[in-house]
Amino acid sequence: MLDGPVGFRPLTRADLPLLGRWLEEPLMARWWVHETTPEALEADFGPCIDGTDPTEVLLALADGRPFGLVQRYRIADFPEYVDELTPVVAVPPRALSIDYLIGEPGVRGGGAGAAMLRAFVGESWAAYPEADAVLVPVAAGNVASWRALERAGFTRVAEGPLTPDNPVDPPDHVVYLLRRPPGLRGA
Repeated sequence: MLDGPVGFRPLTRADLPLLGRWLEEPLMARWWVHETTPEALEADFGPCIDGTDPTEVLLALADGRPFGLVQRYRIADFPEYVDELTPVVAVPPRALSIDYLIGEPGVRGGGAGAAMLRAFVGESWAAYPEADAVLVPVAAGNVASWRALERAGFTRVAEGPLTPDNPVDPPDHVVYLLRRPPGLRGA
């Protein structure tokens, strides 16, 4: 369970050991296939920390304590990803996408994922006034993940084959969309 409202701060190199511990958790290792050596974490997340990769990586906090991680990026910044998604779903031209995890086992369940997603999407509308939607593909077998999206207000808009993050998974994915609310028009 979460204590207090959800906030966010950028991931730092000092956070990499914590992230490594989270990625070694069996549930996280199942869906997030990452090496967890210091060198691998630096290679994967260092460019985001330095701002040389267009992906933003933030820790989710409750009562000042990290409990999860969220990545955010403009889908258009990754043309190869647009090419992969297009046969499955119409990609809004100014869409963001997010990846996320609840790293602390004691926080999982009870709506923590949906609360984190709602708060992060709200923060994303402010940070990216030009964004018109958030589009999130999820492995079909990751039921907890796509149910959190549904509880956060996302709608399933497509199903189809995409390259799985974990090579043991089939290519079956579900795709969720949340459009910017009309009262929050951006650029």
